[in-house]
Amino acid sequence: MKDTRALDLRRDDAAVWRTLSDYVALTKPRLNVLVVATSAAGYYLGAMGPLNLAVMAATVVGTAFVAGGAAALNQLYERDTDALMRRTRMRPLPDGRIAPADARLFGLALSTAGLVLLAALAGWLAALLALGTLTIYVLVYTPLKRRSPIATLVGAVPGALPPLIGWAASRGEVSIGGLALFLIVFLWQIPHFMAIAWMYRDDYRLAGFPMLPVIDSDGRRTGREAVAYAAALLPASLLPTFAGVSGNVYAVIAAALGAALLLAAVKFAASRSDVAARRLFFGSLIYLPLIWISMIADKL
Repeated sequence: MKDTRALDLRRDDAAVWRTLSDYVALTKPRLNVLVVATSAAGYYLGAMGPLNLAVMAATVVGTAFVAGGAAALNQLYERDTDALMRRTRMRPLPDGRIAPADARLFGLALSTAGLVLLAALAGWLAALLALGTLTIYVLVYTPLKRRSPIATLVGAVPGALPPLIGWAASRGEVSIGGLALFLIVFLWQIPHFMAIAWMYRDDYRLAGFPMLPVIDSDGRRTGREAVAYAAALLPASLLPTFAGVSGNVYAVIAAALGAALLLAAVKFAASRSDVAARRLFFGSLIYLPLIWISMIADKL
């Protein structure tokens, strides 16, 4: 009898953990790690005196909540197309592990909690920028993905706002330094996403998403866009030095990293192969953390 009860308790515990894991998956945690990191970096780089760790923590947590809620609402909207793609069909909504009504409530509650936390402790400007992130991502970018490849550029805006949210929470204003951080992340996203979309272009085609790599059959325009934005990123990455956010050591490192990313984009544009796309993708993943680490280290 005791063994049966213990087995039932273990099964109940396992079910609870599976459910919790599914709700965490709705927030796209791997993607939103960058959100947490860039909002923290934006706050630190914007600070003009001693760090207020309580406000910094509220900024990071609030931004993460809003981003997580937006991701849940995005998956709610795209559950039918996610079911058509191999890499997304086992997500909680298309697989039926979470009901749409529950996902909607979860996304709205998480986003609201994040906005309230930001407004209360990080300031109204940070909260308004986070609201802009949520609105553009859910109400503009998400439906536009089914209609036009321009959605990639639109989606890069909310993706680049977290460091500006951190900056605004720290400075209480949007200034040239914060805009420089925004621009770096905005431009970085295009070669990063072009690489992803090229690797998974068949999945996007099955789901009916008119991404550029889907409608651009030979990949020439896709390659040109990756190169153009990687090229624009190189001088843009030097703006924090000219704005006084970071120093000359950072500028040297940023130039070297930018040149390496541009070279990867050029190689992808030349061959338009999955191997080159994968190298550009991993190169972009390495680039962004190193840029932030270099910027922060040069300010220490």
